[in-house]
Amino acid sequence: MPRRGNIPKRDVLPDPLYGSKMVTKLINFIMYDGKRGVAQKIVYSAFEEIRDKTGNDPLEMFEKALDNIMPEVEVKARR
Repeated sequence: MPRRGNIPKRDVLPDPLYGSKMVTKLINFIMYDGKRGVAQKIVYSAFEEIRDKTGNDPLEMFEKALDNIMPEVEVKARR
């Protein structure tokens, strides 16, 4: 905890290639030991493989996959 007040939270900048904040979050999640270039190469090559095999936009498929795994209803404990 810093002694001189709170540190402001930094916003996630959109991805330079796709312009999506969710792709940036995926890259940050895959990134290990600060190797952003390696993580970007992994994500971009996976997106290119999706484009080659399906012919669809990989960003749309990524967002659709995220929508499929998100919970639709929030469950709260009854106490």
